[in-house]
Amino acid sequence: MNWRETIRTGWDAVRSHRLRSGLTMLGILIGIAAVMLTVGLGQGAQRTVTSQINALGSNLLVVTPGSTTGANGVRGGAGSASTLTLADATALASHDVAPDVAAVAPTVQRSEALTAGTANWTTTVVGTTPEYAGVRARTVAEGRFLTTDDVTAHSPVVVLGSVTASELFGGGQAVGRTVNVAGVPMTVVGVLASAGSSAATNQDDQAILPFTTAADRIIGGSARTAVQAIYLQAASNEVLPGAYQEADAELTALHRITDPADADFTITSQQSILDTANAITGALTAVLGGIAAISLLVGGIGVMNIMLVSVTERIREIGLRKALGATPSVIRRQFLVEAGVLGLAGGVAGAILGGLAAFLLSHAIGQPIVVSVPVTIGAIVVAIAIGLVFGVYPASRAARLAPIDALRSE
Repeated sequence: MNWRETIRTGWDAVRSHRLRSGLTMLGILIGIAAVMLTVGLGQGAQRTVTSQINALGSNLLVVTPGSTTGANGVRGGAGSASTLTLADATALASHDVAPDVAAVAPTVQRSEALTAGTANWTTTVVGTTPEYAGVRARTVAEGRFLTTDDVTAHSPVVVLGSVTASELFGGGQAVGRTVNVAGVPMTVVGVLASAGSSAATNQDDQAILPFTTAADRIIGGSARTAVQAIYLQAASNEVLPGAYQEADAELTALHRITDPADADFTITSQQSILDTANAITGALTAVLGGIAAISLLVGGIGVMNIMLVSVTERIREIGLRKALGATPSVIRRQFLVEAGVLGLAGGVAGAILGGLAAFLLSHAIGQPIVVSVPVTIGAIVVAIAIGLVFGVYPASRAARLAPIDALRSE
């Protein structure tokens, strides 16, 4: 019997007991669908996180106050104290000091209430410089962004995120209108194009002021020169490590740090954030996929049990075929093919169910669930492998039957 006849015979055997075959495939079907859905959720989350981190800007370094490892320095993690100043940002902007740094944008921010007429909205107020738009890849949909003159003159102007503008002015014109920021009247000079959420922050829900204006009128006091974060944009991805080293060396010198363990600042690269996020989502996907894959083992045991029942029911058929010259390898191959067909059918049905579930769930939760072709093909191959592996014992048992004993059985 050649392979074509073997496969056809195996398919006919599966079809002849449709209910039993369907119930047998159910475990594999559910397992494949569950694995595809969990992997799709993980890959979708990874894609979302990658998109959000990339939305922060390109070739980005972020300097924050504090150190997560300092022995005698600032305690409690990055951003825990105001150890950065405007002078630090000015020094890093010097081409002589950091030639690989293309742009620098110091920032301060806090949550404040904004009012416009009867509208009231609480949002994140960011004080920064004109370089912020380029460093953070922000574009203006209406009006303009901040200028150097705005910073120099401490101008009472504000650029609103699209969500903030919508909450304060509805669908009306925002540019040229007056907004009270923490009780201080400011003129809206621009509205940013939508950028979505990034790093757990809605970038469309912001009010951006000149750094000097925010320091004088919003922050005030001795904290006017303090900086909460300094965003650095490297000239290219290739010189990003060089920009990191230049910034680290300059800040170490400015802060008179002799022991790196006492550093009172932390520099984080965009790539390191991305790598960490991908590692977390990848590990989570693997764990969830592994849990879902347990049902595949249950499905495989079901295949083995049904194949053992099939061997018992077909003992006389096996004996007759052996008496007519069928070798043990032919008998073994026949039952392995039947087990593989069960796995294939369960895998295809599971892939269809998993894809459909991913499509419906993605629309229901509004988040991408990625079901890729390689994952689909891999799932079907795994299903076939499960069928074959758990079909080995029943097939071997059928192949070992003695023809005379098989023919005499009832």
